Amino acid sequence: MSRQKLFLGRAWYGIHTVAGFEEIVANSILKRSEAFDMQDKILNVLVPKEKVWEVKAGKRYLVEKKMYPGYVFIDMVVTDNSWYIIRNTPKVTGFVGSGTTPIPLDKNEIDEILKRMGQEEPMIETNLKIGELVGINHGVFKGMQGKIIDIDREKGRLKVVLTIFNRETPVEVDISQIKKI
Repeated sequence: MSRQKLFLGRAWYGIHTVAGFEEIVANSILKRSEAFDMQDKILNVLVPKEKVWEVKAGKRYLVEKKMYPGYVFIDMVVTDNSWYIIRNTPKVTGFVGSGTTPIPLDKNEIDEILKRMGQEEPMIETNLKIGELVGINHGVFKGMQGKIIDIDREKGRLKVVLTIFNRETPVEVDISQIKKI
């Protein structure tokens, strides 16, 4: 029984990869597309990353993180040959979709990914949550404890309710001043 011919037109598609091998897979796909003369079908390969601030031990670090670990996005024209090249690239586990037919990403989804990749100000990455009890480890309120009521990831600031003079008082502090209790 022969397989039906694929031709889905140009669009962005997602592929599953072995986690941690996204960059290797992207480079392999580009090299394979050149080797098999498929640059007119495999047009762009993307491993989406964004810059985020991480706070560790009270210090901020700017790091680049993969937005979708285990995934690579490809702008391509799906034909039997281009599908075969991608599907048989080492560390590729399959296309996003059902069965063997890839499903193109919605244009709004890829636009949002590209927008996030080009953002000017990196967001602060923290595992703190609203309602969590925290201690302040330096600054004016050092040694006090309070509950988080708001998180501004873009500015790296928190609103914490502290008890000052027997009254609950909301104060704004930098994320780097906080430690979990």
